[in-house]
Amino acid sequence: MKRQTRSRYDRPSYDRPRYPEREPKKSLFNFNYATLALFGGIFVLGVTVGIGFSSSTNLNPTSIDSRLEIDRQAPDAELCQQFGASAIVTDMKIFVTLNPFNVFVTQPQMEPGCVIRQNNWAILERQNLVTSEQVNDCKRRMNTFGYTGSLQGSPSINCIYQNDAAGNLFLNQPGTTTVPESDRF
Repeated sequence: MKRQTRSRYDRPSYDRPRYPEREPKKSLFNFNYATLALFGGIFVLGVTVGIGFSSSTNLNPTSIDSRLEIDRQAPDAELCQQFGASAIVTDMKIFVTLNPFNVFVTQPQMEPGCVIRQNNWAILERQNLVTSEQVNDCKRRMNTFGYTGSLQGSPSINCIYQNDAAGNLFLNQPGTTTVPESDRF
């Protein structure tokens, strides 16, 4: 009996796959393009609505949310922005008793105001709202003028002092510099 010679590649084992075929695993997230587009649209809509709510105009007159609202409510807003800076003016009285020592404070009254830069005082002088004596007195003390109420009406104008001694604790962090010259009135 003679053996049949076979090529080693003719063996029946080469006809079969070496490893059994595995079924592909099913993903937990079986998304198609339509589902992804839907979720993307919902995300964009949510971001847009969120931005709309956070930047909407404040319709509540009892709260001020930004510097822009203070600028708009300042008396003579355009003049104030051009020649000074808008401000929130707080009017209150403090009573101090010494025996016994106590401090009493009235309810503060806040209203919009404007602080005029020293080099723009001529605006107040031209309208005869301050005298040259008041200007010299205020200049001698290195102060400036601030006012509440419209300049066309009857404004309340005061010589005010820029208090840099207290500083702004939000801005005065270690390693920062002093107040820039443009912030000095």
